[in-house]
Amino acid sequence: MAETFELKIITPERVMYTHPVTRVIFRTTEGEMAVLKGHIPLTGVIESCVFHATTQDESGAEKDLKMAVHEGFVEVMPDSVTLLTEAAEWPEEIDPERAQRAKERAEGRLESDAPDIDHRRAELALRRSLVRLETIRK
Repeated sequence: MAETFELKIITPERVMYTHPVTRVIFRTTEGEMAVLKGHIPLTGVIESCVFHATTQDESGAEKDLKMAVHEGFVEVMPDSVTLLTEAAEWPEEIDPERAQRAKERAEGRLESDAPDIDHRRAELALRRSLVRLETIRK
């Protein structure tokens, strides 16, 4: 069995997940990161991404979990990872049609020459919708 460490994912609304895991993979502003037990301590800024975690059942079989996470902070310690995120969604919580419509709206705003369009906000909305769609893709 691989060594485990505690993973906590917390949003303003709820404790999304707290359980031992063997590995996590996520994206920071510095790039993609994978963490195993014993990682050096660090903090970072999370970008919207598909967050992956690997757990083990009683027999040692691995199970992969994934969720959409949107902007936040991560604290990595040798025996734990804590993610404080603005929002997080399990795949079954994501409405595919709504995510697709959000993607199309954001793309339309980015293509628009209207002076009142907040392009940074549209870019963030597009990134969130793409992460949601990637999370639910099989």
